[in-house]
Amino acid sequence: MTAMPPQAPTLNLRPLMFETFVCTVAVMSFVALIGPVARTLGLAPWQAGMTVTVGGIAWMLMARVWGVASDRLGRRGVLLSGLAGFALTYALLCAFMALALNTSMSPWPAFVGMVALRGLAGGFYAAVPVCSAALVADHVAADRRASAMAGLGAASAMGMVIGPSVAGLLAMLGLALPLLLTCLLPLLALGVLWQWLPRYERLRERKGPALAISDARLRRSLTLGFIAMVCVTVAQMTVGFFALDRLQLPPTEAARVAGIALTSVGAALIGAQMLVRRLNWAPLRLIGVGGCVSALGFASVCFAVAPWMLYVCCFVAAAGMGWVFPAVSALNANAVEADEQGAAAGSLVAVHGLGMISGPLLGTLLHQVDSRAPYVLVAALLLLGVAWTVLPRQRAGA
Repeated sequence: MTAMPPQAPTLNLRPLMFETFVCTVAVMSFVALIGPVARTLGLAPWQAGMTVTVGGIAWMLMARVWGVASDRLGRRGVLLSGLAGFALTYALLCAFMALALNTSMSPWPAFVGMVALRGLAGGFYAAVPVCSAALVADHVAADRRASAMAGLGAASAMGMVIGPSVAGLLAMLGLALPLLLTCLLPLLALGVLWQWLPRYERLRERKGPALAISDARLRRSLTLGFIAMVCVTVAQMTVGFFALDRLQLPPTEAARVAGIALTSVGAALIGAQMLVRRLNWAPLRLIGVGGCVSALGFASVCFAVAPWMLYVCCFVAAAGMGWVFPAVSALNANAVEADEQGAAAGSLVAVHGLGMISGPLLGTLLHQVDSRAPYVLVAALLLLGVAWTVLPRQRAGA
């Protein structure tokens, strides 16, 4: 059922886009630095991976909690509370890592402290994408939601590209410097949202329990959201191994090729989602076209025999996903009532988190069978998910 937004002032999307951008820069800077920091502190690779993964687990577990709270207490208060918690815990995480680097802290205390603070930061950060999506659903008409969600997606993609680059440049002056500087970004976002978030809210008292993640209305959007995130994380995790084993490149060259491929992914996501804002297509149309384009890109990786071919395939696959992600968010929001938007957004963020956790494991396991197997699987999954989502709605005239 389409939920009509309340009569309220038009939502200014720019503060939300700014917050999404700077917080993504901060998070991706951490991801880019964790390897060198772990090596300097004497941590094992699995410990570095666990430090990143625990944030995703906390993000997944807390997403619905924040969403349901925003339905009952209002978006502004919950979003600002979550962002304030993230700003504080991320600053503590960065300060702790800088302290560990400068005091030659023993590996295990450093590991425990990083995991604990990273988990707290991930749990608080879950409020940000959930409440942002719910705010869009509150203030934007159903036929414009995909365009608005694409704006947030483009801002996130820019942060994914710029974050590691900024961290890499600053790291030339020491590993502690980018940590201490990027920890200021969530505080900046908090100040912007405090000033510009809408203060008008029409709270609707919900009778009965909160929207369940198993609600039939969300089944297709959540399934496709999970598949989409699995596809992206499988590709991200295996592109370096593909360059090593399929393209037969030496390790240093494979790392360079993987970096260029992932940069092309970020550029494609930005461009595709900015195009969505101009097209203003219905969510099902975006899912159908974008999903098929992305599946073609993933499948074509199997035929790549040179780095430039890999770059093109990754670009095409990411361009299609740039249409799928905002369309799935809009489809998810359009399926429920106004007093269920927070819970619906939280459910989608939760399944995204599950996809982020399971995708890398699935990709690496399949790569051991054949370097092309992960890309065959994600292309097939995406086509099946798109068909299951789009075809029944088209036959029903939705």
